[in-house]
Amino acid sequence: MKSATLKPMHGLIQIIRGCCVAFVLVPLAGCPSDSAWVEVKGERFDVAIADDDASRARGLMFVDDLPEDEGMLFIFRREAPRAFWMKNTRIPLDIIYLDSTWTVVDVIEDAKPCRRPRCPSYPSRRPAQYVLELNGGMSERLGLEVGDTISVGNVATTPATP
Repeated sequence: MKSATLKPMHGLIQIIRGCCVAFVLVPLAGCPSDSAWVEVKGERFDVAIADDDASRARGLMFVDDLPEDEGMLFIFRREAPRAFWMKNTRIPLDIIYLDSTWTVVDVIEDAKPCRRPRCPSYPSRRPAQYVLELNGGMSERLGLEVGDTISVGNVATTPATP
């Protein structure tokens, strides 16, 4: 008789345990990951970090497809005039120059890939410490303008090398 009364009780305990696990795990599903991100005009992008000479030189070269919610963030030690080019890139990119306070100082929209031996460079109008590359046309879609600021998360702002 005891086992007959315990079986329904055991089932109830399993249901309660399942609900407790769901109660704990469901809120975690919406928690941000520990990957680097930027937020531009309310839209979040996961970013690869280029914070040393090799990764900054390679950038997004040879990338065939960049998901709409991803980009690359270049980190430099200090503000200085910057110029980027599109040598060996395969997709159009927006090049967003940012100062030390994460304020947009220049935007190059829809820079085209370059496969020629000599490619044009795209200099910033003002010194920049950070450069964000997103898919071509994204700045226009978001309405990004000089003077806007972006937010960052999980980003070490000190580059790996000088």
